[in-house]
Amino acid sequence: MFEWITSPEDWIALTTLLALEIVLGIDNIIFISILVGRLPPHERDLARRLGLAFAMITRVALLFSLSWIIGLVEPWFTVMGQEISGRDVVLILGGLFLLFKSTKEVHTIIEGEEGEGTAKVADTMLSTIVQIGILDLVFSLDSVITAVGLVEDLSIMVIAIVGAVVVMLFSARSIGEFIDKHPTIKMLALSFLMMIGLTLLVEGFDVHVPKGYIYFAMAFSVVVEVLNIQVRKRLRH
Repeated sequence: MFEWITSPEDWIALTTLLALEIVLGIDNIIFISILVGRLPPHERDLARRLGLAFAMITRVALLFSLSWIIGLVEPWFTVMGQEISGRDVVLILGGLFLLFKSTKEVHTIIEGEEGEGTAKVADTMLSTIVQIGILDLVFSLDSVITAVGLVEDLSIMVIAIVGAVVVMLFSARSIGEFIDKHPTIKMLALSFLMMIGLTLLVEGFDVHVPKGYIYFAMAFSVVVEVLNIQVRKRLRH
């Protein structure tokens, strides 16, 4: 099972897959950070850890269900000449959920959580974990399919996925605090989630969207927003 340890090619594959899994986990971290931010401060760390633990368990469980994943790419039914597979159904439902949740969060920020006739209702730990779990499944499916397409050794896939989740675990809190501290970053993060939700939706209908363009747009937007934050700091001083 671990014969690959002596193979330089497999080490390169492991490093590449680990890097890809970390990149693919960025949207997962953003989503978890925004949801956890609605919980009371003393519950956020626990919810963050539970959400990321669930993400790792889901990914590893899917890896050990490769025959089921392979079955998901087979057509289940046809709609207006378009073949829809199990994977397409998961992507479409996940995309719709992500669009709905992101739009709702944006509406809450713009309209405010408190006001005349409006009472703030805090999310519970259970509802937050359930929502994280739903999107973890969608993100995990994409992550595992990437792993299966890149390497053949199951142990390499598991190590890369667990390693990526460990990196996410250590970075999630700092990312979450940064998003909470800067409202414009939170709006930008929600915009990213909308874009990812739309991407999942159209990919569910077999419209391929190159991930490189999406991640470049996200990185460029973050750089511009960081520059804006520095400008605002200087103006305040």
